[in-house]
Amino acid sequence: MPFVELDTNLAAERLPPDLPQKLCAASAAILGKPAERVNVTVRSGLPMVVSGSAEPCAQLLVSSIGVVGSAEQNKAHSARFFDFLTAELGLGTERIVIRFYPLEPWQIGKNRTVMTFL
Repeated sequence: MPFVELDTNLAAERLPPDLPQKLCAASAAILGKPAERVNVTVRSGLPMVVSGSAEPCAQLLVSSIGVVGSAEQNKAHSARFFDFLTAELGLGTERIVIRFYPLEPWQIGKNRTVMTFL
């Protein structure tokens, strides 16, 4: 069950209107998970600084069970997420930062329990 959070200082009007759905589909493909299990949040118009500059930028946070736990996995994921984000947001790679966090099943609650028991 991946959680993908995109924060950007770009105004909402500058983002594609279907960006959450596109990010969901791209994340599912990149991480090898069904889209029905992917959770996406897009926050725009935030006061942000990346690499010391408040120029247009974005930060992506990707948390998931089992697919973001190694440098090798994340190197491959990073390249594909960067391709998606540069195309959709019109930003250069130097204005985007991605953070990967591996999760354990007991860290995600769903249906009144945790994923360990589902």
